[in-house]
Amino acid sequence: MSATAGAADPGPAGRFGLQPGMVVQELGWDDDVDEALRAGIEAVIGAALVDDQYGDVVDAVVLWWRADDGDLVDGLVDALTDLADGGAIWLLTPKVGRPRYVDPSDVAESAPTAGLSTTTSLAAGDDWGATKLVSPKAARTGRR
Repeated sequence: MSATAGAADPGPAGRFGLQPGMVVQELGWDDDVDEALRAGIEAVIGAALVDDQYGDVVDAVVLWWRADDGDLVDGLVDALTDLADGGAIWLLTPKVGRPRYVDPSDVAESAPTAGLSTTTSLAAGDDWGATKLVSPKAARTGRR
């Protein structure tokens, strides 16, 4: 029986590769975020998400980003501030046709400029898509 037996289904958050005990920092929160996805992440890690005031190293970052949030490269570089070596940034952007949609080409152009590689993209709910970004070295060593 799994350690999460009887726990709520984490939904799409279960595909993020997060583990119990990880510290996950959330950046870009606003009233439009997917609360079910947030709850799923917290269920997987067994703790609350931390914010930019956490002040220590984190295992992963969840970055909510919208078209009018500014320069994506700057946002990604800021998200790297507390990220541990080998950690991942999960970039969450509104899906096509949703308000404040971010074009995938913007992500594809911004990630390498920020020193990151795109590894995975998936649906993260009805309104949000998720893109996993890692440092290129982590992407190479993380393959099985």
